[in-house]
Amino acid sequence: MALAKITQVHGRGVHVPGDDIDTDRIIPARYLKCVTFDGLGAYAFYDVRFDESGRSLGHPLDDPRFRGASVLVSGRNFGCGSSREHAPQSLFYFGIRAVIAESFAEIFFGNSTTLGIPCVTLAPNDREALGRLVEGNPSQPIEIDLGGAEPSVRFGERTFRGEIPESVRRSLVEGQWDALGQLLDGRDAVAELAGRLPGPKAA
Repeated sequence: MALAKITQVHGRGVHVPGDDIDTDRIIPARYLKCVTFDGLGAYAFYDVRFDESGRSLGHPLDDPRFRGASVLVSGRNFGCGSSREHAPQSLFYFGIRAVIAESFAEIFFGNSTTLGIPCVTLAPNDREALGRLVEGNPSQPIEIDLGGAEPSVRFGERTFRGEIPESVRRSLVEGQWDALGQLLDGRDAVAELAGRLPGPKAA
Protein backbone atom coordinates (compact mmCIF):
# COMPACT_ATOMS: atom_id res chain seq x y z
CA MET A 1 0.00 0.00 0.00
CA ALA A 2 1.39 3.41 -0.97
CA LEU A 3 2.30 5.70 1.89
CA ALA A 4 0.36 8.90 2.40
CA LYS A 5 1.94 12.12 1.18
CA ILE A 6 2.09 14.34 4.24
CA THR A 7 2.07 17.92 3.03
CA GLN A 8 -0.01 19.44 5.83
CA VAL A 9 -1.06 18.66 9.38
CA HIS A 10 -4.14 20.41 10.72
CA GLY A 11 -5.39 19.95 14.26
CA ARG A 12 -5.83 21.50 17.66
CA GLY A 13 -2.77 21.81 19.85
CA VAL A 14 -1.84 20.72 23.35
CA HIS A 15 0.97 22.50 25.16
CA VAL A 16 3.20 20.22 27.23
CA PRO A 17 5.75 22.66 28.66
CA GLY A 18 9.26 21.74 29.71
CA ASP A 19 12.73 21.06 28.37
CA ASP A 20 14.51 17.69 28.21
CA ILE A 21 11.31 15.64 28.28
CA ASP A 22 12.82 12.18 27.87
CA THR A 23 11.43 8.98 26.44
CA ASP A 24 11.00 7.44 29.90
CA ARG A 25 8.63 10.24 30.78
CA ILE A 26 6.81 9.84 27.47
CA ILE A 27 6.38 6.08 27.97
CA PRO A 28 7.56 4.41 31.22
CA ALA A 29 9.84 1.40 30.80
CA ARG A 30 7.37 -1.09 32.27
CA TYR A 31 5.14 -0.63 29.20
CA LEU A 32 7.86 -1.69 26.75
CA LYS A 33 6.92 -5.37 27.03
CA CYS A 34 3.94 -5.06 24.71
CA VAL A 35 3.79 -7.44 21.74
CA THR A 36 2.13 -4.83 19.51
CA PHE A 37 1.83 -1.07 19.84
CA ASP A 38 -1.98 -1.17 19.77
CA GLY A 39 -3.38 0.50 22.88
CA LEU A 40 -0.03 2.02 23.87
CA GLY A 41 -1.53 5.50 23.68
CA ALA A 42 -3.28 4.97 27.00
CA TYR A 43 0.12 4.92 28.71
CA ALA A 44 1.65 8.02 27.11
CA PHE A 45 3.12 10.21 29.88
CA TYR A 46 1.46 7.83 32.33
CA ASP A 47 3.62 8.51 35.40
CA VAL A 48 3.13 12.26 35.16
CA ARG A 49 -0.57 11.95 34.30
CA PHE A 50 -1.67 9.66 37.14
CA ASP A 51 -0.69 8.95 40.72
CA GLU A 52 -0.16 5.47 42.17
CA SER A 53 -3.91 5.06 42.64
CA GLY A 54 -4.66 5.98 39.04
CA ARG A 55 -6.05 9.42 39.88
CA SER A 56 -5.44 12.18 37.37
CA LEU A 57 -2.67 14.64 38.19
CA GLY A 58 -4.05 17.24 35.78
CA HIS A 59 -1.58 16.72 32.97
CA PRO A 60 -2.32 18.74 29.80
CA LEU A 61 -3.16 15.56 27.88
CA ASP A 62 -6.07 15.05 30.28
CA ASP A 63 -7.21 18.67 30.35
CA PRO A 64 -10.72 18.81 28.81
CA ARG A 65 -9.70 21.98 26.96
CA PHE A 66 -7.21 19.98 24.90
CA ARG A 67 -9.26 16.83 24.36
CA GLY A 68 -8.80 15.56 20.82
CA ALA A 69 -5.65 17.62 20.20
CA SER A 70 -3.32 16.17 17.57
CA VAL A 71 -0.39 18.63 17.59
CA LEU A 72 1.86 18.55 20.64
CA VAL A 73 3.86 21.70 21.47
CA SER A 74 6.81 21.39 23.83
CA GLY A 75 10.27 22.72 24.68
CA ARG A 76 13.93 22.03 24.01
CA ASN A 77 15.50 18.58 23.45
CA PHE A 78 12.16 16.77 23.29
CA GLY A 79 12.45 12.97 23.23
CA CYS A 80 15.92 12.71 24.75
CA GLY A 81 17.10 9.68 26.73
CA SER A 82 16.91 6.07 25.59
CA SER A 83 16.15 5.22 21.98
CA ARG A 84 12.87 3.39 22.62
CA GLU A 85 10.61 3.55 19.58
CA HIS A 86 7.67 3.04 21.92
CA ALA A 87 7.80 6.78 22.74
CA PRO A 88 6.61 8.09 19.37
CA GLN A 89 4.38 5.03 19.00
CA SER A 90 2.58 5.91 22.24
CA LEU A 91 2.06 9.47 21.01
CA PHE A 92 0.80 8.21 17.65
CA TYR A 93 -1.72 5.87 19.28
CA PHE A 94 -2.78 8.67 21.62
CA GLY A 95 -3.68 10.68 18.51
CA ILE A 96 -0.69 12.98 18.07
CA ARG A 97 0.10 13.61 14.40
CA ALA A 98 2.81 16.27 14.69
CA VAL A 99 5.19 17.63 17.33
CA ILE A 100 6.48 21.19 17.48
CA ALA A 101 9.42 21.93 19.76
CA GLU A 102 12.52 24.04 20.09
CA SER A 103 14.70 21.00 19.32
CA PHE A 104 14.50 17.20 19.27
CA ALA A 105 16.68 14.26 20.25
CA GLU A 106 17.97 12.73 17.03
CA ILE A 107 16.73 9.16 17.50
CA PHE A 108 13.27 10.26 18.63
CA PHE A 109 13.12 12.52 15.59
CA GLY A 110 13.95 9.63 13.25
CA ASN A 111 11.54 7.21 14.91
CA SER A 112 8.76 9.79 14.63
CA THR A 113 9.47 10.42 10.96
CA THR A 114 9.10 6.72 10.13
CA LEU A 115 5.59 6.91 11.62
CA GLY A 116 4.70 9.91 9.49
CA ILE A 117 4.82 12.29 12.47
CA PRO A 118 6.50 15.55 11.38
CA CYS A 119 8.76 17.06 14.05
CA VAL A 120 9.05 20.78 13.35
CA THR A 121 11.33 23.12 15.25
CA LEU A 122 10.62 26.75 16.05
CA ALA A 123 12.90 29.48 17.33
CA PRO A 124 12.72 29.80 21.14
CA ASN A 125 10.62 32.98 21.18
CA ASP A 126 8.24 31.60 18.56
CA ARG A 127 7.85 28.31 20.38
CA GLU A 128 7.06 30.12 23.61
CA ALA A 129 4.57 32.38 21.82
CA LEU A 130 2.83 29.40 20.23
CA GLY A 131 2.57 27.70 23.60
CA ARG A 132 0.89 30.78 25.05
CA LEU A 133 -1.49 30.99 22.09
CA VAL A 134 -2.51 27.35 22.49
CA GLU A 135 -3.08 27.85 26.21
CA GLY A 136 -5.16 30.95 25.55
CA ASN A 137 -7.28 29.57 22.72
CA PRO A 138 -7.22 25.76 22.73
CA SER A 139 -10.05 25.49 20.19
CA GLN A 140 -8.01 27.23 17.48
CA PRO A 141 -6.37 24.70 15.12
CA ILE A 142 -2.69 24.70 14.29
CA GLU A 143 -1.84 24.38 10.60
CA ILE A 144 1.56 22.99 9.63
CA ASP A 145 2.42 23.40 5.97
CA LEU A 146 5.32 21.27 4.70
CA GLY A 147 4.78 22.12 1.05
CA GLY A 148 7.41 24.84 0.84
CA ALA A 149 11.15 24.68 1.41
CA GLU A 150 10.56 26.38 4.77
CA PRO A 151 7.72 24.81 6.76
CA SER A 152 5.23 27.23 8.22
CA VAL A 153 3.19 26.94 11.39
CA ARG A 154 -0.02 28.95 11.48
CA PHE A 155 -2.22 29.68 14.47
CA GLY A 156 -5.08 31.98 13.55
CA GLU A 157 -3.54 35.17 12.19
CA ARG A 158 -0.04 34.32 13.44
CA THR A 159 2.41 32.49 11.20
CA PHE A 160 5.75 31.15 12.39
CA ARG A 161 8.65 29.96 10.27
CA GLY A 162 9.51 26.39 11.14
CA GLU A 163 12.49 24.22 10.33
CA ILE A 164 12.85 20.57 9.34
CA PRO A 165 15.73 18.92 7.44
CA GLU A 166 15.07 19.09 3.71
CA SER A 167 15.60 15.36 3.22
CA VAL A 168 13.00 14.62 5.90
CA ARG A 169 10.55 17.17 4.53
CA ARG A 170 10.81 15.63 1.06
CA SER A 171 10.34 12.11 2.39
CA LEU A 172 7.11 13.22 4.07
CA VAL A 173 5.63 15.19 1.19
CA GLU A 174 6.60 12.52 -1.36
CA GLY A 175 5.23 9.63 0.72
CA GLN A 176 8.61 8.00 1.27
CA TRP A 177 8.86 8.32 5.03
CA ASP A 178 8.75 4.61 5.95
CA ALA A 179 11.65 2.59 4.54
CA LEU A 180 10.12 -0.72 5.67
CA GLY A 181 6.81 0.17 4.06
CA GLN A 182 8.57 0.99 0.82
CA LEU A 183 10.43 -2.32 0.95
CA LEU A 184 7.20 -4.25 1.45
CA ASP A 185 5.57 -2.36 -1.41
CA GLY A 186 8.44 -3.45 -3.61
CA ARG A 187 8.42 -7.11 -2.60
CA ASP A 188 7.66 -8.27 -6.14
CA ALA A 189 10.62 -6.36 -7.53
CA VAL A 190 12.82 -7.73 -4.74
CA ALA A 191 11.73 -11.30 -5.50
CA GLU A 192 12.32 -10.79 -9.23
CA LEU A 193 15.82 -9.45 -8.63
CA ALA A 194 16.62 -12.24 -6.17
CA GLY A 195 15.58 -14.78 -8.79
CA ARG A 196 18.13 -13.40 -11.23
CA LEU A 197 21.02 -13.47 -8.80
CA PRO A 198 23.40 -16.45 -8.69
CA GLY A 199 23.42 -18.79 -5.72
CA PRO A 200 20.89 -20.98 -3.88
CA LYS A 201 17.23 -20.12 -4.39
CA ALA A 202 14.66 -19.86 -1.64
CA ALA A 203 12.14 -22.69 -1.54
